[in-house]
Amino acid sequence: MTISRTKKLVGVTVAAGMLIALAGCGSAPEETESTGDAGNVVEGFTPCLVSDDGGFNDKSFNQSALEGMERAADELGVEAIEVESSSANDYAPNLENLIAEGCTFIVSVGFKLSADTVASALANPDVDFAIIDDRADNSGATGDDGKETGDGTTDAPNIKPLLFDTVQAAYLGGYAAAAWSAQAGVNKVGTFGGIPIPPVTIFMDGFIDGVEKYNEDKGASVETYGWDVDAQEGSMTGGFAANDTAKQTAQGILDQGVDVILPVGGPIYQSARDAITDAGSGTVMLGVDSDLAAADPSVADMVLVSIMKRIDEAVYAATMEASTGDFDVTTYIGTLENGGVGLSGFGSFESQLPEGLLDELAALEEQIISGELEVTSPSSP
Repeated sequence: MTISRTKKLVGVTVAAGMLIALAGCGSAPEETESTGDAGNVVEGFTPCLVSDDGGFNDKSFNQSALEGMERAADELGVEAIEVESSSANDYAPNLENLIAEGCTFIVSVGFKLSADTVASALANPDVDFAIIDDRADNSGATGDDGKETGDGTTDAPNIKPLLFDTVQAAYLGGYAAAAWSAQAGVNKVGTFGGIPIPPVTIFMDGFIDGVEKYNEDKGASVETYGWDVDAQEGSMTGGFAANDTAKQTAQGILDQGVDVILPVGGPIYQSARDAITDAGSGTVMLGVDSDLAAADPSVADMVLVSIMKRIDEAVYAATMEASTGDFDVTTYIGTLENGGVGLSGFGSFESQLPEGLLDELAALEEQIISGELEVTSPSSP
């Protein structure tokens, strides 16, 4: 367990536009200039963040959440407390320690912390909570297997879920991957994930469906490996660590002859990188969550594009909102329409893209936003 305090000295302002952005699924969590003054911050406001076992240096969702929290603390002129978990055994103690430290707003990074976050929120009703990639809805109904399941209502009234309909952006990523592979004459792309849970499989669903869209539009025959959307089954590493198992899983996809691969699960992209390097194949990757080429410049030369969910902006906005003492627990869902999900730029690969691809992606995005093109996943929030 690692606890750090970030004392921010720039007492600026509460971004009014950002407070609206997380009230529901409407306005975008965009970076805007702040208005007002730091006097809007309630006395004693202490924002806190607890990572999952991936840690804050995962170049993915934990790091993105940290950046959002630190940006908000900087603008508010308050001290943020950030706690890093090294294993699942740390989650409950870390939350208890944050309560003991006087945290008034706590963000839990990821579904793994769901049960412990609910328990902490119920025990501390005066503390505001937010959780990324989970509805904090684990009870209230019973599934066919006799186990308790969610009933559609967050299990504690002081938790705000921060969710992302990532399938929309992943669809665009899959289309781009298919175009890249078709141009090269390879016509094979693949994906693998960490654990078969909604925040992972939603990327894979969109990726595969986007490839199918490209095939339909172009009369192409790009093949996909690693994930079956209908069966909801595919290649998984069993965790999010960059280890031999993840490298072997990546290698299994590369062995199919793919020239584009999508690793979904934080640090496992490092295993894909190692497998690609060892094979000397020239295969390119798609990043997830953050702009991977920017987060880890060492892999920029093999990242075609990243499928992003703006966790940083969602955490920033939720923190700014909580600082006023008027916290809205309505579920936030990031979409293409509100800017919560999207594609990064293509970086150095842009000049090598098939002619007209950027226009095609823009048109697809407009169709998804308008509802003309329905893009969904069994894991859509």
